[in-house]
Amino acid sequence: MLALEKVKGQCRIDSDYHGEDDLLTSYIRASYRFVENFTRRKLMETLPADTNPHDFCEGAPLLFDADIETAMLLLIVHWYANREAVVIGESATKMPLAVEELLQPYKVYGL
Repeated sequence: MLALEKVKGQCRIDSDYHGEDDLLTSYIRASYRFVENFTRRKLMETLPADTNPHDFCEGAPLLFDADIETAMLLLIVHWYANREAVVIGESATKMPLAVEELLQPYKVYGL
């Protein structure tokens, strides 16, 4: 779903340079897991025909759309540029604020 070439472009890495490919591929896999864990839904490129796109149950399929792709790209660029937690003032951030805002509408809340 998320191509290495697109990630390299977002990270401003020349497409002919392959020294970071393994790292970026691991970040791509981690971003999928991050989205699935954050939303508590299974990420899919296409939804099965019998799926209700408005089903917000835990484990319900989540369509890989522009919001999800943008959140994943923001995460990957953040991880690539900052190999550890970012400290601003006295607080450490683990992800860019926009990522949470992009994923929030898709999140399933539990008790």
